[in-house]
Amino acid sequence: SDVYKRQYLHIPFCSAICDYCNFNRGLYDETLKQRYVNAIKDEIERWDDSRSVDSIFFGGGPPSLLAANDVSEILAACRSAFDIASDVETTLEMNPESCTQSDVEAFLAAGITRVSLGVQSFLDSELKRLGRAHTVDEAKEAVAAIRSAGCNNLSIDLMLWLPGQTRADCLKSVNEMVRCGPDHASLYMLEIYPNSPLRDEMARSDWSVAPEDDASDMYFDALSVTDSAGYQQYEISNEARPGRQSRHNLKYWRYQNWGGFGCGAHSMIDGCRWKNISETAGYIEAIEHRATVAEGRRKLSTDELTGEAIFMGLRLNEGIDLHLFEEQYGVNLRTRFGPDLAPYMNQGLLIELEGRWRLSRKGMLLSNDCL
Repeated sequence: SDVYKRQYLHIPFCSAICDYCNFNRGLYDETLKQRYVNAIKDEIERWDDSRSVDSIFFGGGPPSLLAANDVSEILAACRSAFDIASDVETTLEMNPESCTQSDVEAFLAAGITRVSLGVQSFLDSELKRLGRAHTVDEAKEAVAAIRSAGCNNLSIDLMLWLPGQTRADCLKSVNEMVRCGPDHASLYMLEIYPNSPLRDEMARSDWSVAPEDDASDMYFDALSVTDSAGYQQYEISNEARPGRQSRHNLKYWRYQNWGGFGCGAHSMIDGCRWKNISETAGYIEAIEHRATVAEGRRKLSTDELTGEAIFMGLRLNEGIDLHLFEEQYGVNLRTRFGPDLAPYMNQGLLIELEGRWRLSRKGMLLSNDCL
């Protein structure tokens, strides 16, 4: 078990629901919000684990709909319940339409050290298609506001392979993102979930995503732009300026312990996994009645642990240290999986170098097929 762990705090309130969203969320309600903040503080204070925490991530719908005072109170609960590292990375997700300089200043004063801005596209037509509440100009104004407030650790989220998106559109969006000069960027291929309004809208409007070959080109184009701009890819979908990798993301891909707080949040500690009650009101009521909010708690088998650790580790550019993996999980990967993975090595999708396995860039694109 690792000394440090990360914490994820789920805030489920949105000012508007995006058409593609599959997250656990609902529209903002002031009374419910106050009860929720009290509930999440209670859950944190009841947690029994003495390990240090060096990464705290406010995610969800976005959490910037909380007041800075709410964030301050939640962080105070974390400090009273946990041994918080002095250099803790504290990330807050924000959306451009609700991002002002004064808000960011207040969040930084409350203890936030890193802002993750959900832009998703730098083309207004695509933002409209996604049901986003902001424009490209508002996204750029938000970046300026975050910098003016004194935040020196900014991440931008961007989606690729959007409905109706061409390779040229994608390239334009990525170039605009780079011009904004974030310290970190997450470039995701859009997943269209069966129950999302976007799927219905695509059928009605006869929109389609580009063929998979174009998606490959979009991915390689995007990375070529970020490479040239001095960003280093450290995970399939994540790039950062040197030294600005997300500590929170790295812990996840390195398969280290994490505790999740709030409705629908997942936790994994020492090979044991569980999920909190998903429904916001149900979560609050359980906390208020001092009942357990954890559901489906189970210990993962050795096969599950090793399988997931391989899947996660190969998402990282650093890949998997074969010797360390054997020490940790008691599995010799060469013996166990070498013959099965030989075809991928022959095609240059999987590379062994200096005692590590890692995916090539082409392998990363096909990772779901390889793994």
